Amino acid sequence: MKPWARYLICAVAGLALGAGAAVQRVRTGALGASTAIGPWTTGKDFGTAGASAFTRAVVSLRGILALPAHEARYYNAAVDSAGEPLDGKCRYRVTGKALPSKWWSLTLYDHPGYLVSNQANVFSIASAHVPNPANWSVVVAPSEQAGLWLPTGRIDRFELTLRTYLPDDGGVGNLTRDQLPSIVKEGC
Repeated sequence: MKPWARYLICAVAGLALGAGAAVQRVRTGALGASTAIGPWTTGKDFGTAGASAFTRAVVSLRGILALPAHEARYYNAAVDSAGEPLDGKCRYRVTGKALPSKWWSLTLYDHPGYLVSNQANVFSIASAHVPNPANWSVVVAPSEQAGLWLPTGRIDRFELTLRTYLPDDGGVGNLTRDQLPSIVKEGC
């Protein structure tokens, strides 16, 4: 085989592998996250002019309209507090304390970033629905639960997104592991 043909084959294979790896990285990107805090991940450049190309690609693909950090902070979890992937056939308890923000919401998505269809039409829990914001818990499970419940729709894998709106620190920092809710598997 002529050297130029080998170079051409290697170049085409390299471009195909590189493009495939880039697409996979963006598709599996946790909202452009770069910082892990327990089971939660986040990034600092959402909604900024300085957002990295990776963050912009993930936000564009996942369909999230990211507000600037001083208006909202985003935390995403694809694993529980033990580091195991979130399974839609299992029951989890998400437990938290008062979050340093004016308002927050916890939303369940499938891995591509879409709301999960369910008969109860419950897609998110907001701080306004929490009876005791100083010490709260939400059950994430496939079947209806007493109290605050987010249905999983029995999908294989899901993700949770915690949004804190108007953070007390003006969005300059991240919540700590102690401030963010825990995600504990209670059974399958």
